[in-house]
Amino acid sequence: MQFFSGSSAVDISPSPPAPPGTATALSGNNANVLYIFNRSGVCLLYREWHRPLRTLDANQDQKLMFGLLFSLRSFTAKMDPTSVDKGNLGVPLLPGQGCSFYSFRTNTYKLSFMESPSGIKLILITHPKTSDHQESLKHIYNLYVEYVVKNPLYVPGTPIKSELFDTNLDQYVKTLI
Repeated sequence: MQFFSGSSAVDISPSPPAPPGTATALSGNNANVLYIFNRSGVCLLYREWHRPLRTLDANQDQKLMFGLLFSLRSFTAKMDPTSVDKGNLGVPLLPGQGCSFYSFRTNTYKLSFMESPSGIKLILITHPKTSDHQESLKHIYNLYVEYVVKNPLYVPGTPIKSELFDTNLDQYVKTLI
């Protein structure tokens, strides 16, 4: 929320203080949570780096997050001003079909979303004052392809259990600004 006083704007947003690494602080880790879902809604990876308050168990949290994504994708496709065929609200969309969203922001977090052509969905929850994370999500997806998909021991659709992927993911997330 902004109030204008003369020519300068005063921000009185109830959002938490900016973490290190944003424009108002020096350096550090802004990522709070990462989800990776397959096209069927199975959570392949759930990773927390900084989550001040845990309100649900992990399974409920994952179901709510996938439901939120499903609803937002359906809603944005229905509201797409460039498409004549709107389809039915709530009908699953194919990857790349219809209008999509990339992020949204609340006063306490920012959710960034990317869906690959194969239907893998990546969701990164960060501090609300961070910038765009589309390139970060693409890099995380490339790590996923390199260390998980190309691993001959990985069975598609099962939770990700790769130490090499975990290590590289943690190293990359530490660099996010």
